Amino acid sequence: MKNSQRVALVTGGTGGIGTAICRDLADNGYQVIAGYYSGGNHEKANAWQIQQAKDGYDIAIAYGNITDFECSKTCIEGIQKEFGAIDILVNNAGITRDTTFKRMDPSQWFEVINTNLNSMFNVTRLVINKMLEQEFGRVINISSINAEKGQFGQTNYSAAKAGIHGFTKALAQEVASKGITINTVSPGYIATSMIMDVPEPVRDKICAGIPVGRFGEPKEIARIVSFLADAQSGFITGSNISANGGQHMH
Repeated sequence: MKNSQRVALVTGGTGGIGTAICRDLADNGYQVIAGYYSGGNHEKANAWQIQQAKDGYDIAIAYGNITDFECSKTCIEGIQKEFGAIDILVNNAGITRDTTFKRMDPSQWFEVINTNLNSMFNVTRLVINKMLEQEFGRVINISSINAEKGQFGQTNYSAAKAGIHGFTKALAQEVASKGITINTVSPGYIATSMIMDVPEPVRDKICAGIPVGRFGEPKEIARIVSFLADAQSGFITGSNISANGGQHMH
């Protein structure tokens, strides 16, 4: 089966890293769908899709609040009806609500846990049975360097992203015999608008702590995702690939 016949869903697909992942998968011949929520900002998503088309990328978009199981179900069923079973799932959706724990309110905790971790249950649960039926599937979960080392002011984010590692290793064991792999990618500091909007002195300080001497590029994360998505990467499962420029080694 050619990649062009395989269907890839990227949650949080219209963000900085998400966009790079969508493009790289498209370059590798997949039918790509970018999942988005953006607080219901459909105009923003449509503008994103138009921009991708101008750049030569035919990427579909699918709206869904993936923190809610029923909303996720509606979204996934819509994708399956139009494109068929989802072969590649990239759980990339994520938010931050940074503050020290002593100041953190319940909404800042639960919003991050729901978006970054519970959404993975919702979406993966809705696609895994089709993958089991067809005896092929790739699930790639985007975690973070801060899941591995912790980060001041991010107990919520670090906890959610660390949960992804346990999810990956446990599910990988359940589905390994059916040609399905479950892996994690843990990016360090990547040059998305989120990082580039940080004041320059703070940015310089962060960069000084990265041995390779620069921030990562979104396309460098996308390349790892495409590698793990490939049919020939079937012996890699339950693994985590850290891509942080040497900032955290373990």
